[in-house]
Amino acid sequence: MIHLIQKGLMFGNLFAVESPALIERYNRALKALTGKTTALTDFHMDISGYSPEIGDELGDHLYLNKNGMNRQFILLTTDQKDAPLLNAKFSTSRGILRRFIEENEAQLFSLTARDAVAGELENTVYELTSPARLFDIRRITVVADTTGNHLAEAEKLARLVERFRTEEDAWWDDLLIAEMIQLAEKTGDVTRNPVALKATTYDQGNFWTAHFGGLYIFRDLDHPAAISVGPKEALGQLPVRYAFDLGDRNQIAKFLEINDLAEPIVSAPGADASAILRQKMDFIVVAAAAELGLDIGHGSRRDLRQAAAALGARLPEAFQGLAALLRWVETGGPWPRITSAHPSYFYTLRAKAHADRDLVNMLLAELSPLDVRQLFICHKELFYHLYRSWPEAKKEYVADYLEREYQIDKAGARARLFGPEPGMEEAPAIPGWSRPGRGDILDAVGPWGAVRKERR
Repeated sequence: MIHLIQKGLMFGNLFAVESPALIERYNRALKALTGKTTALTDFHMDISGYSPEIGDELGDHLYLNKNGMNRQFILLTTDQKDAPLLNAKFSTSRGILRRFIEENEAQLFSLTARDAVAGELENTVYELTSPARLFDIRRITVVADTTGNHLAEAEKLARLVERFRTEEDAWWDDLLIAEMIQLAEKTGDVTRNPVALKATTYDQGNFWTAHFGGLYIFRDLDHPAAISVGPKEALGQLPVRYAFDLGDRNQIAKFLEINDLAEPIVSAPGADASAILRQKMDFIVVAAAAELGLDIGHGSRRDLRQAAAALGARLPEAFQGLAALLRWVETGGPWPRITSAHPSYFYTLRAKAHADRDLVNMLLAELSPLDVRQLFICHKELFYHLYRSWPEAKKEYVADYLEREYQIDKAGARARLFGPEPGMEEAPAIPGWSRPGRGDILDAVGPWGAVRKERR
């Protein structure tokens, strides 16, 4: 993994903790949450306060995430909102933490100016005995306070102030006044400078989890389903009608279609289909050449064309399907009839602009793992897992490519690949995409029947 670390592609954008004051605050919070402390004089941490260096020191990389449930967190600064989330067990965790920080930024800025804020993403499910228990996770409540219980004591002081203002004989209650003074010494004047967290509860609808080998749960749709990375038979009884695994390509294609979750790249608004298809083909050539020990030179487009020529008939079917589609896009060649059973099928799709766009692109990345750029952007956990087993030539090429083409303009790359952020109005489909005689990229014959876009 050294290539990735050196280029900032792994453990990148973490928050550096170096000052003795911050380390002391972190240790107070860590002691309160786990009963442990660190002896390190500097380390890095993610948005949740998890540090890979401390994980190594303690021999426990889940020290803030026991059982992968109800993740705990430590905030030393609101700047943590820009850091990644490492060892993610749920796809929603980073988004919830970031929203919590942004929606309470002024209050958290005030609190972290003098103490660490420690807390937990509480979902009322503490142990997953079966996949069905995942469906009990409906709402996440962020429970947080400083290590000095500033919020709890400020709330208590506010109640005492209200008593003092409303009770008839409160002016003569020496015990009440003494308690107010004692609390005010810790909390400050809560009447003029109230400190209270506003947004702390977030709904958890559709999500991915690393539990049970990897599972996508789409329950808040017109046609809900669960999609398992491993065999679906291992899931047992679930509270949804349909359960698929990654081998059920026809069913997944139909699921994406009837819920209007994905669109073909060649008809996606604003997408440079030719450039995207060519890059996907390059990634497939690199994977095939590296597996056979063929030289890919410096990985330039010319080097990869030569590698593709050397591979010849050994080029994967996924490459052949994308090449046929590219010929149709660029030269108006014969329309390639690509069904969901074809290895290139899911490489030709991207998520539509909707609330679950990132989750759908994550699923598509899992179904098209040779597209290493989409895999890195949309499913880092899987990317790092697969990277470890790649031939050295592929590792070097991928690390160099991501540093050169993605790191310098992350937002621009995402926009070119996946379109504007959800909520933006979609542009009309490319005229002629569905006209008779050209076929339809979503034709798929299987247990669900044909998958088709509506013809206009």
